[in-house]
Amino acid sequence: MSEAKPSAREPHATHHPVEAIVFDVGRVLVEWDMRCLFGKLIADPQRLDWFLATVVTEEWHFQHDAGRDLAEMVTERKALFPQEAALIDAYATRFLETIPGPVIGSTELLNRLGERDVPLYAITNFASVFWAEFLPTQPHFKHFRDIVVSGDEKIAKPDRRIFDMAARRFGFAPPEMLFIDDNAANIAAARALNWQVHHFNDVATLEQDLLQRGLL
Repeated sequence: MSEAKPSAREPHATHHPVEAIVFDVGRVLVEWDMRCLFGKLIADPQRLDWFLATVVTEEWHFQHDAGRDLAEMVTERKALFPQEAALIDAYATRFLETIPGPVIGSTELLNRLGERDVPLYAITNFASVFWAEFLPTQPHFKHFRDIVVSGDEKIAKPDRRIFDMAARRFGFAPPEMLFIDDNAANIAAARALNWQVHHFNDVATLEQDLLQRGLL
């Protein structure tokens, strides 16, 4: 998972009907914030800000999303910040505590699409080890016919290769798929490859877009 700042709703193309929907996971279907874990472990707000900006950063975490070995990353980071070793270990062993729950309304929306038998897929920047822990906690992900996980493939969004791989695996041409993500760079990459896109901001706006497309 990686940080994103959502912006205005994306206009959608009208020249091709959507045959499949492809979701991002973090900050679209589930909340993700490393403060949810480290806020429990670091009482001082200024020290917490420093730690998340300097030690366990989202940029550093992205390396694991992209397939870098967790043990290697942790060992290297502890060598750089030996005084923070216990907290760096917490990143490795308590990662699911950075995911406090679903984005409000997202589970219901996913279930509605699944009940309509809309072909649903996902592309997620998610470390392989953490994904193996996380997936069993999400029974509603049964609606997905396939999920491309960056840590498994060692390719992360916005690299075009992960979108090309997903299109091959899902069996739809990019213009036939609607890609939903909160990250502007990921949206731009998908659009450049002729995917239809929705830059996610909130569930209500997404629901309205899906209604206008005739998917709900």
